[in-house]
Amino acid sequence: MANAQALAPRLPGITQLPIQQKFGLMLAVAAVIALFVGAWLWSRTPDYRVLYTNLSERDGGAIVAALDQMQVPYRFSDGGGALMVPAEQVHAVRLRLAGQGLPKGSLVGFEAMDNQKLGTSQFAEQINYQRALEGELARSVQSISAVQSARVHLAIPKPTIFVREQQKPSASVLVNLYPGKSLDPAQVSAVVHLVANSVPELAPTHISVLDQNGNLLSQPASSGSANRALEPGQLKYVRDLEFAMADRVRAILTPLMGPNNVQAQVTADIDFSETETVAETYKPNQNQAEAAVRSQQSSESTNNSTANGGGVPGALSNQPPGQASAPIAGQPNSTTAGAAANGTASSRRDATTNYELDKTTKHTRDGLGRIKRLSVAVVVNHRQVTDKQGKVSHTPIPKAEIEQITNLVRDAIGFNKERGDSVNVVNSSFATLPVAKLDPVPFWKQADTIAMGKDIGKHLLIAGVFLYLVLGVIRPLIRTLVTPQIAATGSTDEALALAERKEPTGDASALPAPPTPQLENQLMKTREMAKQDPQMVASVLKNWMGSNSE
Repeated sequence: MANAQALAPRLPGITQLPIQQKFGLMLAVAAVIALFVGAWLWSRTPDYRVLYTNLSERDGGAIVAALDQMQVPYRFSDGGGALMVPAEQVHAVRLRLAGQGLPKGSLVGFEAMDNQKLGTSQFAEQINYQRALEGELARSVQSISAVQSARVHLAIPKPTIFVREQQKPSASVLVNLYPGKSLDPAQVSAVVHLVANSVPELAPTHISVLDQNGNLLSQPASSGSANRALEPGQLKYVRDLEFAMADRVRAILTPLMGPNNVQAQVTADIDFSETETVAETYKPNQNQAEAAVRSQQSSESTNNSTANGGGVPGALSNQPPGQASAPIAGQPNSTTAGAAANGTASSRRDATTNYELDKTTKHTRDGLGRIKRLSVAVVVNHRQVTDKQGKVSHTPIPKAEIEQITNLVRDAIGFNKERGDSVNVVNSSFATLPVAKLDPVPFWKQADTIAMGKDIGKHLLIAGVFLYLVLGVIRPLIRTLVTPQIAATGSTDEALALAERKEPTGDASALPAPPTPQLENQLMKTREMAKQDPQMVASVLKNWMGSNSE
């Protein structure tokens, strides 16, 4: 208890410091707090990424207004060429801006038709419509990943009622590609058909596609069919068919030979010509019983001429003839004879019958993409054999097994001998190329490790700066401000204790040793302290005397 009371006056509080020392201590604490807050804010500064580049002034203003409304922080890169937002919000902001139709680009689309003025002439309306259509087509072409910007020019002739004076529309497309990008023929054909299907009566052959270097990307139409090249869709069909056939061969042989032991290539000869045949066949009526009568005509004519009556006039001559009786062979009938004697009789009969003729009408139309011939080449690796000692060797495959493999390949591709298909299977040892051994990337060179090291280094740097300020700047400053008071108090106590030890004794050996220079210095400071503040010295003596009495 006494020790605590003795130490209490030796540690003066901050309130006992002079005004200048208090002000310096407050500045030091404020500097530490400011540095700590600044370091914390610097560690939490977001990483900005590019949202859009090369924006027009109109789109830039609209996007900045939308970002302010969404309360998304943003900043411009050096020179103002790019608009940047925090990295974790780039994709979300792009989706939200796309929902608002931003950026619209410098091209004018059909929104130009929204502000039509009253009294606009028909010519002006047609021009605005053509500009809007060109802008919409350019936007559609720009949506292709390899196209940075595009311009579309339409030449739409004025309609006329005269057929001979009618002209077909035409178009030109200028694309500006990204560095290192290019358009393949399929993409060029897609652009051509996109424009052709967007303008009435515009044929794909009347569209030209150019790049920023002036290269003509679209192929002009050939007048002759002999020089006509295959369309991109036909080339893709041939390529896909060949790959599908090769995959079939590899899929059926891989379980037998193992992976990476079979290589197959297929060449397909495809006929893309379109043929239509119309034939009419007439067959004679071989079977009369089954013949169908088409028309039948019959004509019959009879002419009987009789001479004037003869005989004795009277009643007997007008009697009817008697009952007829069969004539005697060799004698003429009396009636016929009489008729022949009296006049002539003629008869005519004509009959015409028309039958239906057999007629067969056959329409044959061959589809596009008919396979004319398939050629398949298959290379099979030698069989790998491992002996008891673990040595690996390669042995050829027997001919009987090669025949089985050939039959499997034929069945897999749908072999047709009449079509002229050919299959060639070769068994040979594959060449083994030396594989370059890639050293694994060290742990400290991996991207994740580098990123984690940057984060850890940032926090360690903040902590190091903070500790340096506290231990190297603030602590010495506080010690400098407080130490003089403590040193003065401590020196007084030591002087008083030394004076107590100086009691007179008869033994010369008990006398204290001569004071050292350091002790002399402390005694001088103690005397000066006692002169300046006698009350503190009295208080120290009183506490010392009280502790000795106990």
